Amino acid sequence: MAAGHSPLAQFEVHPIYELPTMYGVDTSITNSALFMILSVVAVLAFFGLAMRKKALVPGRLQGMAELVYEFVHNVTAENAGKAGLKYFPFMFTLFLFILTINLLGMIPYSFTPTSHIIVTLGLGAMVFSFVVLVGLIKQGPIGFFAHFLPKGVPVLILPLLFVIEMISFLSRPFSLGIRLAANIGAGHTLMKVIAGFVVPMGIFGVLPIAFNLFMTGLEIFVAVLQAYVFTLLSCLYLGEALAEHHHDEHGHANHTDEEVHLPI
Repeated sequence: MAAGHSPLAQFEVHPIYELPTMYGVDTSITNSALFMILSVVAVLAFFGLAMRKKALVPGRLQGMAELVYEFVHNVTAENAGKAGLKYFPFMFTLFLFILTINLLGMIPYSFTPTSHIIVTLGLGAMVFSFVVLVGLIKQGPIGFFAHFLPKGVPVLILPLLFVIEMISFLSRPFSLGIRLAANIGAGHTLMKVIAGFVVPMGIFGVLPIAFNLFMTGLEIFVAVLQAYVFTLLSCLYLGEALAEHHHDEHGHANHTDEEVHLPI
């Protein structure tokens, strides 16, 4: 199969505007960078237009903007607690950035940066670093790492438990990044493969076309869902970092109202 017709050709990163290399790093603007920039411009343009009048009775654009704002606000409040609302702007920006990139990627002949694991791992690493930093500032090093050494556990298995908990904790940015890239990339690849059957099937090519129309709707749903899941998990991790652990005399953990229990 020719490279241009390969289902994976749509994921190729290539420079659009050449820039000089700085300190051994190619700073050229690629198609991936371009669509990330376009996503930021699209978000700013949408909210700029939606909120320019700030009417008491919102119009359609303002209503949509307020709906998205309230949605992410509720997700943050429910999963990161009241203390987590302090970091709502970060979560709101994260959700809009991923959502807009995913939706722009649904335009024919466009590019989807979130289909590249290097981009999604970068987002996961950013969230992970942010959560660790907040946790260290909020609880201090001792309080933060106490999450990995619960009381009431026999001393002999504490080292093993600590290693297991630490490995699980360090895997979070990878799970965030791989989940997002895999879901976005798989859908786009499948649609490209199915589209390749349109011409060879002749008159029956209407079948793959109909399937791809169905897949388009499904992929738009996945684009929104994956932005939500990424933001939801980020809020959960933030909620855990903000939670304070206390133990009673029997060694059982008691948690503040702000804590969120996470599946490790």
